[in-house]
Amino acid sequence: MTTRHFSESRLEKIEQALREERTEAEARLAEHREGMAEVRTARSDASADDEHDPEGPTMTQEWSQRNAVLADAEAELAEVDRALARLADGSYGICANCGKPISVARLEARPTATLCIDCARLAR
Repeated sequence: MTTRHFSESRLEKIEQALREERTEAEARLAEHREGMAEVRTARSDASADDEHDPEGPTMTQEWSQRNAVLADAEAELAEVDRALARLADGSYGICANCGKPISVARLEARPTATLCIDCARLAR
C-alpha cells in the first residue's frame, strides 16, 4: 500500500504541516544548542563554584536537564525527517506494524505517526 489512499490536496497539506513542524523543531534545536553552549562556557569558568550555590541548580544538574531536552529536540527533528521520507517514498500513512492505513484523524493529531491506533495501543 502507498499514500495513494490520500488525495493530492491532502498530501500537500500533510507535507506543508510536516515542513512547518520541521522548521519549528529546527528552531527549538538551535535554541537548545545555544543554551548548551552557555552552560558549557559557565562550566568551564573556574570561578563558578556552583556546587555551593544555594540559589539554584548546580551546573551539573543544568547540563543534564539541557542535554535531555536537546536529545528530545534532535529526536523530534529526526522523526519529522523520517515522516517526510515516508511521504516521498509513498509509504506515509501506512502502519509499520500491520500494513493497514493509519486514519486521517490520527495523522492530523500526530503527523509523524508510524502505527495505526490499534497497533499503537498494543505497543504500550
